[in-house]
Amino acid sequence: MSLINLISAIGNNSSIYPLIVRDCGIENPVKIGMTYSQNLKDSKQMANNAFRERTIDEYGSSIVWLGGIPVMNSVCDWMIKKFGFDPSVNISLLKENDSQGLKYNIEKFKNTAPEEVKSLEKVLNNKSKYQKLLAGKFVLSTAIPVLLMGYLLPKSNFALTAKLKKKQEAVKPILEETQKAEKKYEMGGEQPSFKGFSACLANMSTVNKMAVTDGGLTVGRVYTARNKYEKLENGFKMTMMMFLNFVAPIWIAKGFDSLSGRLFNTNVNLDPKLLANKSFIDSIKNGTLDIPEGNYIEYLDKNPNSQVSKLCEKYCGVKYLKNGIRDPREYVDEKGIEKFLQEVKKFSQEAKASDNIEKYAKKALKVKSANILANVGISSLLLAVALPKVTFILRKKVTGSDAEPGLAK
Repeated sequence: MSLINLISAIGNNSSIYPLIVRDCGIENPVKIGMTYSQNLKDSKQMANNAFRERTIDEYGSSIVWLGGIPVMNSVCDWMIKKFGFDPSVNISLLKENDSQGLKYNIEKFKNTAPEEVKSLEKVLNNKSKYQKLLAGKFVLSTAIPVLLMGYLLPKSNFALTAKLKKKQEAVKPILEETQKAEKKYEMGGEQPSFKGFSACLANMSTVNKMAVTDGGLTVGRVYTARNKYEKLENGFKMTMMMFLNFVAPIWIAKGFDSLSGRLFNTNVNLDPKLLANKSFIDSIKNGTLDIPEGNYIEYLDKNPNSQVSKLCEKYCGVKYLKNGIRDPREYVDEKGIEKFLQEVKKFSQEAKASDNIEKYAKKALKVKSANILANVGISSLLLAVALPKVTFILRKKVTGSDAEPGLAK
C-alpha cells in the first residue's frame, strides 16, 4: 500500500482503518504501559496483575471488536443464502421511489441483468421473511461480539486473576522471608529498574456496528464489574472511549479542513488519493470533467465508463456488474453522490482559478495529508494518554488508591 493510499485509509472515518491504527497500534500499548506504571505505585504484584488483566482485556477486545462483526456478517450471509435469498439485495430498495426500488429495478434491468433480477423478485415476493433474516443478521453480528467482549472475556479475565491471586497469597510468606534474607546479605549495586517498561511496550458501515457493539460492551463491562468503584470507572471510561473513537475524529477532521481552507486558501475536502490522481487533475486542466446536474442514476446507467461514473464507483459505493450494467441489487445514495460531486466541482473551479492547477492540487494534497496525520495523532493522544490520566485522577479522588478498583482489597 502506497503512502497516499495509507493516509487516505486512515483519514476515512467511516472505515475501520483509523480504528485499527488508534486501537492496536497506539492506544493499547500505551494504555497497558500506563496501567502498569500507575499500579506500581501500590505494589509490584498489583502492577503485574493489572498489566496482565489490561493486556488480555485490550487485545482480546480488539480482536473481537475489529474481526467479530465481519466474521459474523459472513456467517449470516451464508445462512441467508441457505434460505434461498441473495444477501446482496439492499434492504433500502424495499422503499420505492421515482428512480429506484425493487419493482422499478426489476422492470428496468430484466433484460440486461436477468440473474440479479431473480434475486430482486425473490425478495419482492417474500419481503417479510427477508426483512426478518436481515434483522437477525444485525442482531447476531452485534450481539455475539458484545457477549464475548462485554461478558465472557471480563468474567474469564477476573477468574484467571482470582486463581493467580490465591497462588500469590500462598507463596507470599515465602517471598517475604526470601526478601528479608536478600536484604540482610545484600552487598550493594543498582536494583533492576521498571521505568522503561512503558517505552518497551510502545516499541512493540461495519464501523456503525462497531459503535453499537461498543454500547453493548459498556453495559457488559459495568454489569460484570467486581465492585461499585469498578462499575463507575468502567462506565466513565467506556463512554468516553466511544466519544473519542466515533465522534471526536469527525469533529477534528471538519475543524482542520475548515481552518486549512481559511489559512492556506486551499480546498482540502477531497480524498488524498483523488488529489494525487493525475488523470483527475488532467481532466480539470483540459476541461473534460463533465459533472451532471441532477438525474444521477440516469447518468450512471447511460455513462458507465465516464470519469464521473468511475469516481462514483470508487468514492460513493456505486457498483457495476462485469458486463458494465449497474448492479440492480445495490441502493444508490443520490444525496451522497450529489454532495461528493459538488465538492469535486468546487475544487475544480478553485483549482482553475489558481495560477497553476497542478501546484494547487499538490498543495491541497500536502495540507490534507497533514490534517489526517494530525487528526490520528490528536485522537490517539486523547484515547491513549489523556483519558487514562483523567481516569487515574478520578480514581484517586474517589477511592483514595492508585490500584485498579477491581483488584484492590
